[in-house]
Amino acid sequence: MTRIFIARHGNTFRPEDTPLRVGARTDLPLVPSGLRQGAALGLYLRENNIKMDLVFSGPLKRAQETANQALEFAGQQQQIIIDDSFNEIDYGPDEGKVEEDVIARIGADAIKKWDSDAIVPEGWQVIPDQMIQDWLQFAEKCKRDFQGQNILVVTSNGTARFAPYLTGDYETFCKNHKIKLSTGALGCFVLEDDKWRCEYWNIKPIDWLEDYNITPPDISEFEAA
Repeated sequence: MTRIFIARHGNTFRPEDTPLRVGARTDLPLVPSGLRQGAALGLYLRENNIKMDLVFSGPLKRAQETANQALEFAGQQQQIIIDDSFNEIDYGPDEGKVEEDVIARIGADAIKKWDSDAIVPEGWQVIPDQMIQDWLQFAEKCKRDFQGQNILVVTSNGTARFAPYLTGDYETFCKNHKIKLSTGALGCFVLEDDKWRCEYWNIKPIDWLEDYNITPPDISEFEAA
């Protein structure tokens, strides 16, 4: 069975920070809670006996650090393949702005349409057709070259929301799921009868561990970082 797992990177802001809308031009590392989310992803893979054959990551620190944490805590040692097609999107004039300023410029309705249907707000540097094509080409490569393997992709919010086009019915997917992946969350697409089916979407490994009375990783050593 060929499966593509898609994970969103972990947190890049501490609770006391003011979150900003950061994209491809802002290369933030993970904060301690983000490192913990990456570690929880690895424990989720380990507890569910999911062995990754290939691991891809976007080029930003937050994606690579999440992938590294996941592999370490899963007890796996695959090389991480950096792929620019899994980079974050460019938020144009809204890069680095607080959400109130973003909404003031484009309106709350534009944000809702982005989060419900991936309709790109004015000014953001996103070409949906290209994003969709990148995912379809990657899935075709997985089907052709990685048959029967598990492939992990660590990417970002803006890019991950176009992955469900793999199902061939994005509209139905949007009716059944929120397309926005939470930080540290995971989705999975399975190849069956030459078609990709969404097995699950927006699973939060750190919550899953707690639900099964598995202690999430202690990353206290990172708190002073």
